[in-house]
Amino acid sequence: MVSSSSGIRWWLFSLVLGFTLVGIRTPVMSEEHSSRESAFPRKEWQSRSPEEVGLDAGKLEEFREFVGGRGCVVRHGYLVDSWGDYDRPHDIASAIKPFYSYLMLQAVASGKLHDFDEPVSNYWNELPAFKDSPDHPDLQLTFRHLGFQVGCLGYTESPGTTFDYNDGTMGFFWDTLINKVYGIPWEEAEKQVIGPLLSEPLQFQDGTRNILQHHTGRFQVSARDFCRFGLLFMHQGRWNGKQVLREDLARMAISDPLPLSIARTHGEKSDTVFPLRTIGGRGNQCDHNGGYSWMWWLNRTARDGNLWFADVPTDFYACFGHGGREGMAVFPTQEIIVSWITDRELHQNREDGNRAFELLVKSTVADSPSEFQ
Repeated sequence: MVSSSSGIRWWLFSLVLGFTLVGIRTPVMSEEHSSRESAFPRKEWQSRSPEEVGLDAGKLEEFREFVGGRGCVVRHGYLVDSWGDYDRPHDIASAIKPFYSYLMLQAVASGKLHDFDEPVSNYWNELPAFKDSPDHPDLQLTFRHLGFQVGCLGYTESPGTTFDYNDGTMGFFWDTLINKVYGIPWEEAEKQVIGPLLSEPLQFQDGTRNILQHHTGRFQVSARDFCRFGLLFMHQGRWNGKQVLREDLARMAISDPLPLSIARTHGEKSDTVFPLRTIGGRGNQCDHNGGYSWMWWLNRTARDGNLWFADVPTDFYACFGHGGREGMAVFPTQEIIVSWITDRELHQNREDGNRAFELLVKSTVADSPSEFQ
């Protein structure tokens, strides 16, 4: 069993972060860029040519050919490039997880959830196992643990001590959030939670389909709608003049990675008191490598001492599914957002991801013409 010392260090790290969040520098747009108001799509995206927003069309074509599949590129809030069925909703696998953390952030912002360190057991105290196992380590589980995938449910380590990228825990998190925190049955989740808090304020064109499919809650999103979600976070939770998500929470979500002192779980099975269900995958799928923040992936120094993507800016953040075959990435300094669905693993295959994302960085040849300043 892993020593709890690493969990204590991370708890202290989180505590200090909570007190200093207002004063720290987070990966958001620079002052130079933030002085320019980007466009926001309404029911439809406004389009511009690559040249109109200061991008190299040749580099975009090279990126598009390398990635393949379908997708789109946005700069300064304008749709610049698209390919394949970019407007067709698709299962985005684990790339959907930042939607989960987003709805948890909104639960804290609205007061439905007291704070991230509230015990999850408060919402499941009707379970007989709680009376039978009052000292079970799972009772230490908090919503913060779920948001960072350090719950370790079904493994021998205690919550908060090791990283466990686990789709069984994710199903439990999703059920707890929708059915318990929001108090909504799954049949009403789209109408009462996902619509009002996500797809409606961001005016998704293509909807969030099949929320009641086989793995309940794993809904489908189109590439162009996914870019709207990225645009929201690039503007620190603001959408077309309205603060949709509290700014401090939006900044925190993409700037608060797990420290490397948190090891990956050993994967030794154990019992759990909670009702787990998979959203499609298994447990212990990968390590966090110092780049996992509230279910977003950041470009930070990994366990080998190198940036995960060597030639990509450190303010980059992304949602990845199936190793990066589905995803959406934000480049705050360049004000670029890209979403894709492909056969290439642009996350776990670091070389492919670095090549693809470096092409987008290098596509920035100039700032936008004066009409967009």
